[in-house]
Amino acid sequence: MTDATSAKTARRPHHWRRDMIELAALFTAVAVADAIANLIGHQPDGPYLLIASAVALAVTAAFHTWWARRHSHAPPPTGPGLVAEGDGAATALGTDVAGPAAVDTPTAAAPAASPGDTALWRMRTTVRDAPGSLAAMCGALARHRVDILTLQTHPLARGTVDEFLLRAPSLLQAQQLSRAVSAAGGSSTWIERADTHDLVDAPTRVLGLATRTALDAAELPLALRQLLGRCTIHSLPAVSVTGRATGETAPVEGVLEETVMRLRDPSGGVITVERPYLPFTPTEFARARALVELDARLGPRVPRSRDVLTLPEGNEITVRRADDGDLEAARAMHDRCSDRTLRMRYHGPVHDADRYLDHLLSPRFGRTLAVQTASGRLVALGHLLWDGDETEVALLVEDDWQRRGIGSELLSRLVALAVEAGCESVYAVTQSSNTGMVAAMRALSLPLDYQIEEGTLVVTARLDATPVRSLPPYEQAGR
Repeated sequence: MTDATSAKTARRPHHWRRDMIELAALFTAVAVADAIANLIGHQPDGPYLLIASAVALAVTAAFHTWWARRHSHAPPPTGPGLVAEGDGAATALGTDVAGPAAVDTPTAAAPAASPGDTALWRMRTTVRDAPGSLAAMCGALARHRVDILTLQTHPLARGTVDEFLLRAPSLLQAQQLSRAVSAAGGSSTWIERADTHDLVDAPTRVLGLATRTALDAAELPLALRQLLGRCTIHSLPAVSVTGRATGETAPVEGVLEETVMRLRDPSGGVITVERPYLPFTPTEFARARALVELDARLGPRVPRSRDVLTLPEGNEITVRRADDGDLEAARAMHDRCSDRTLRMRYHGPVHDADRYLDHLLSPRFGRTLAVQTASGRLVALGHLLWDGDETEVALLVEDDWQRRGIGSELLSRLVALAVEAGCESVYAVTQSSNTGMVAAMRALSLPLDYQIEEGTLVVTARLDATPVRSLPPYEQAGR
């Protein structure tokens, strides 16, 4: 069984109807603008009116941009559970699985909370760097019977960013809490529901993430995401799969630009971290840079655990993690694969297949599982690829070993890794004629979405299971 996913080069196809609608809207807007210009422009004062309108629109747009940057860092509205406070007006916003686990805000369908129940909240707000500012904030929280469990301060050039972990009455709504903070002098307030995992203090949590990063190079993007919350992480290589320099680079000390971090990737290229709804603090930047420096000092590494399985016909295979040390064995497997198998896997010319292996086997871009026989021959590869906020799965099984259940075994293990990493879904890009891959996705017994265009099929599996994390013992005890 093979998958037709192209390694990071195959993208989700965009539907042509959306493009046609956008194009029609553009032509309609141009036609309306032309009609208004002809109607007003032929009046005696028409040109002056058009100029005045243009100036007014430009001033309005500039004021809106300034106001949005000054008062709002809200995340995109994707669902209930999050509140961001700009200038005293609270807005209900959504949660995202890209960061630490969050509990949804109760809705009309949820059971009513009793007066004695409490809820955990994570809150960040900016206060003036002046005596009494923090005391006023604490007093406002106390008046609403809110208990401060932890507090971290991040000094800035102007003001101080305070991060709180709060225990509040369940009946207290996020909007009420946000308004109280605003009245006490807080600005750019951001609030989301927390869970018991957040009770671990920040230094202990950072040490835990450093331990995970030290054991597995593929953990670095996930550790950064858990450290910084809901954000998008891209690893941009210095050299493309075709061997051309991409020009992606960053200074050794990295670059911090409000909502964007650029860190030099130890394996070459740049790690870009984006969080449009909330600027990064210098403390967060320093912690992220420390994790990247740790990864650079330790060099390439993957866990060496192995699982020996017996196929239905009695042959034994070994499933293990793979890395760039398996490059030659993977190339040899390519040589044994048929042209049809390689075309279905890579969506391109067969002679280009080897070019993708450097990228696919790098721990920076995801996790790779390898299957080898008792004699040590590599016969299959399965890839879980980090693709920004999304996660891609890809399979390649040598022709002589297809239809033996190897692909299904690899796919189920990759999905388990995705659940462990806290992913919301995984998707596979294949050809509509690849019935083996479709059957393997259906065998997962997960909700599936299908999208097909010009022979390319995208199958997305939604991971309904609660994300499972490989927590160290001290965090497991806290849960």
